[in-house]
Amino acid sequence: MLTLIWVAAAVALIPLALVFAWILGAGLPAVSWDFFTQIPAPLGQSGGGMANALIGTLTLVGLASCVGVPLGILCGVFLSEYAESKLARITRFTLDLLTSVPSIVIGLFIYALLVVPMRGFSAWAGAAALAIIMLPIIGKTTEEVLKLVPDNIREAGLALGISRWRVIMSIVLKGSSGAVATGVILAVARAAGESAPLLFTAFSNQFWPSGLGQPTPSLPVQIYVYAISPYAEWHQLAWAGALVLVSVVFVLNLSTRILMSRSGVVRAR
Repeated sequence: MLTLIWVAAAVALIPLALVFAWILGAGLPAVSWDFFTQIPAPLGQSGGGMANALIGTLTLVGLASCVGVPLGILCGVFLSEYAESKLARITRFTLDLLTSVPSIVIGLFIYALLVVPMRGFSAWAGAAALAIIMLPIIGKTTEEVLKLVPDNIREAGLALGISRWRVIMSIVLKGSSGAVATGVILAVARAAGESAPLLFTAFSNQFWPSGLGQPTPSLPVQIYVYAISPYAEWHQLAWAGALVLVSVVFVLNLSTRILMSRSGVVRAR
């Protein structure tokens, strides 16, 4: 049985290794200093990079995190500490539904809610779509992490005369901050790689973003645009962008595992 487990693990790693090897071989030759410092070159000219898309991705994910992270943590705390209430059951069911909703549907929803009334694509709309994607991941992760905290710790805080909200914020949540951060990192990694909702919300452009109310470039969308083009040089840049994006997601997921192991979540599970 142990041999079968090792074989199954090796089979599961083969596709990951092949993807990494292919992207590394196709994208590494196109990665250069210009790639990180220049905007896309005009059609028919050589060179250029994806600096605007990198900045746009950081902007979109940063704005989404400002909403999705605190709201997701608050939802997770509520689901953990008030699990038997009717509102908690409704909230949990809502987060489960949000987890299963395709990201492109979320993009269409934000398109109808923000893009059409504002009569234009914007970073605000893109960030709103990414925040909705991040919310259930952070909320469910926070809930599961806080459930691992023994009840006697909460009871000890209440026995000392500390108010319940102070016990939750200063003891339960603070003691699990490292594990909660893993959910945040996972959500950021998921949002950073999304392209479908951004096509309907932030759209893209070939220049530096001029404001949050304007179409905003992003790395996943730029990769998509370059990949479907008929130009070989754009294909190379698309592979370079894919390599950078996969590397960022890999580092974020690896950081998550390290934080989980240090905080004891892996051992507890």
